Amino acid sequence: MAEAAKSGATPLEGDGKRILMILGTPKTDSLCHALGEAYAQGARREGHVVRQLKLGELQFDPVLRGGYDHNQNLEPDLLEAQRQIHWAEHLVFVYPVWWGGLPALLKGFFDRVFLPGFAFRYRDHGRSQLWDKLLTGRTADLLVTLDTPRWYFRWIYGAPAHRQMVRTILGFCGIKTQRLTEFSPVRPSSEAQRQNWLRHAEQLGGRA
Repeated sequence: MAEAAKSGATPLEGDGKRILMILGTPKTDSLCHALGEAYAQGARREGHVVRQLKLGELQFDPVLRGGYDHNQNLEPDLLEAQRQIHWAEHLVFVYPVWWGGLPALLKGFFDRVFLPGFAFRYRDHGRSQLWDKLLTGRTADLLVTLDTPRWYFRWIYGAPAHRQMVRTILGFCGIKTQRLTEFSPVRPSSEAQRQNWLRHAEQLGGRA
């Protein structure tokens, strides 16, 4: 089992919020990692307990090969991820937008982990399309990096990655997005701009 599932845990848990940070990039070192660390520092300063899952370090097949029609045994790292999600009161997703959407590794994580019976359950009422949201009660912050300018991503592209995360993944399972913060555009940004972003991420952690 990857040690990433346990990294960042505070030995003694007090009255602070239980926070699970999921770094949804296959890279092992990136702006996303720096933003995540800054957020965690701000949250810990306020007495919250922060644990991390670094998807790039976990061992699992990101392809849901048979859909929901076939059972695909969860790898140990994914079983641990489910335990950590149940433990958490607040989730923090830190990831880049690639091709207007989520990185394949993050999408594969959702496909494999947010399964019927864990994240949601369809109600068996004939043709009813109703479902139970099994992760209700949790909140989420999204820290998202983009090369595309924010206005262009929102007004020209329609912000597809944001809609997918907030509405059709997290919202579908009962997780309420608290804040979605964009850090953009990354590619032409200066060192001073990135330092400002890190300070902002730290402030967000302090308000978790």
